[in-house]
Amino acid sequence: MASEQKSSSMAINGEYESAVGVGESTQKFSRMTLTAMVVGSMVGAGIFSLPSRIGAATGPFGVIVAWLIAGFGMLMLAFVFQSLAVRKPDLDAGIFAYAQEGFGDYLGFAAAFGFWAGTCLGNTTYFVLIKSTLGAFFPVFGDGNTPAAVFVSSIILWSMHFMILRGIKEAAFINKVVTIAKIVPIFIFIVFMAFAFHYEMFAHSFWGGGDYSGADIFNQVRSTMLVTVFVFIGIEGASVYSRYAKRREDVGWATVAGFIGVLCLLVLVTLLPYGVLSRPELGALRQPSMAGAFASVVGPWGLKFVSAGLIVSVLGAYLAWSLLAAEVLYSAAKYGLVPSSLSHENPHQVPSAALWITNILVQVFLILTLFARYAFDLALEMTSAMTLIPYVLVAGYGLKLTLTRETYQQRSRDLGKDMIFAAIATIYAIFMLIAGGLKHVLLSCILFAPGTLLFISAKREQAGRLFTAAEWGLFALILGGAGVGVAALVTGMITM
Repeated sequence: MASEQKSSSMAINGEYESAVGVGESTQKFSRMTLTAMVVGSMVGAGIFSLPSRIGAATGPFGVIVAWLIAGFGMLMLAFVFQSLAVRKPDLDAGIFAYAQEGFGDYLGFAAAFGFWAGTCLGNTTYFVLIKSTLGAFFPVFGDGNTPAAVFVSSIILWSMHFMILRGIKEAAFINKVVTIAKIVPIFIFIVFMAFAFHYEMFAHSFWGGGDYSGADIFNQVRSTMLVTVFVFIGIEGASVYSRYAKRREDVGWATVAGFIGVLCLLVLVTLLPYGVLSRPELGALRQPSMAGAFASVVGPWGLKFVSAGLIVSVLGAYLAWSLLAAEVLYSAAKYGLVPSSLSHENPHQVPSAALWITNILVQVFLILTLFARYAFDLALEMTSAMTLIPYVLVAGYGLKLTLTRETYQQRSRDLGKDMIFAAIATIYAIFMLIAGGLKHVLLSCILFAPGTLLFISAKREQAGRLFTAAEWGLFALILGGAGVGVAALVTGMITM
């Protein structure tokens, strides 16, 4: 597990100045370093796409409601991570460890596979967004899902793959460049939008640009749910590295503080553009829409400025998260949830087998974008849907601990508080899955059904029991959902 922590340390975001090396395994992270890890994990490609993605769905009032729901729900999840970091200090191998401890091997696998597949889909959004950004200057790339875009993305994918295999994960300089490229354009965007803000235009779009009933507002907000999840992915950043915290309680503090800081950025990035552009104008912006909104205020240089920052940021983020995806498989192999061969490391201590299967899956997703009309939106929503699965299980494990009173002393003051936090977080995560729509549930089943072969292979290696009775039932549901999903794709009931 030391190798997992070392190579993951840069994977999550690289906001601290040096990766954890072989001789640094005893390095301890301060409270501020852990907070930076949370912020860096969450601030990625998603924030650059928000103005158009949210503007097409709802007006400022809907935005406020959406962030209240998402912010409150994710804050409860942050509190769960905070509690688990203290109450289960031995479970520091990633968020799937909570699911495995609380609900058995198959749901532990489901958490690991969901997080891994979601990360691979997230990496696909990076490539689509980069090519969509370049498409504003080179039409051959279109919206990031043309044959030329997929071809160039594939070259970048495999170039980085072989660079990582040589141990490029130790390049701390890349981390610093990514950090600057990520944060500076966002702050400059917020400042210029604030100065250009017109209250009258904001008020005109407040209710979505017309007279809407409560049901209309609900539908508007519902259409933003998976987007809000996407931009909060990474909230577990400090939890992944809880072993390296100077003080265990710093993990929870960093998770909550980092979350609140990012939430403030997200609210400003989504609300301020309504005072500069009308809702139809926002919805019509090409991705990355932050660049288009900024250009409407400062002129053409704004488009180039944000686009350049985004490309550097996203390329660096891809490097980091491709390592994270491989580390999830590597760690799951160590815990016997996937075949042990995926725990193989090369001489540079890179989890090479896991990296190969990770990038092969990303390549498959890139090819599938050729057949998706709105490739970026689909990949974003599917990333959220897959990542919600381990979030549901983490929140559920926190709730289980309070119901069984495990780790709680008699008449503990924390019991009632933690039970409320965990219950709300569990309900929120389940609600977000449902709000995302049946389409994403069925598409997730299509991924989980063949993915379960990894779990079956691991169990055969161990010569252990394959499924419990409850796990057989869950597997049957997944197979049924996959069958319905494939049939819906073939008949056109589900379109991509």
